Formats: sequence, structure tokens, C-alpha cells
Amino acid sequence: MKVTYDAEVDILRLIFSSVPVEESDEDKPGVILDYDKDGNLVGMEILDASKRTENPLAVEYAVVGKAA
Repeated sequence: MKVTYDAEVDILRLIFSSVPVEESDEDKPGVILDYDKDGNLVGMEILDASKRTENPLAVEYAVVGKAA
């Protein structure tokens, strides 16, 4: 998984898989979901991230339980 924040355009991206994006859908205003050719979620973009998150520059990561 990869997380990027582009401050110039204020977009936070969460990339779950490196497979090509086949289709994107703006599920809710400002939240774009990216899907592969089989319909699996491979990424997410949050527009106007500085208005929608506490701090788009900070990422906290935690593992709970055993990793698969």
C-alpha cells in the first residue's frame, strides 16, 4: 500500500494495488474510488484533502493482530 499527498492540488491518494486502474467512480463528492478490470478496489483519491482530514501530511499506521 502506498499513500501520497500532493499539496499543490490538495489530493490525498491511497494506492492499494499496483494493477492498472480500469474505472473510477466518485462515490461521494470529493472521494474517487479506483477499480481494476475485475471490479476490485485498487485505490482511492480524496479531493480537497486539507479540508477533509485533520492533517494530510501525517500518516499513522498500526497493525492489530496477526498479519495475513
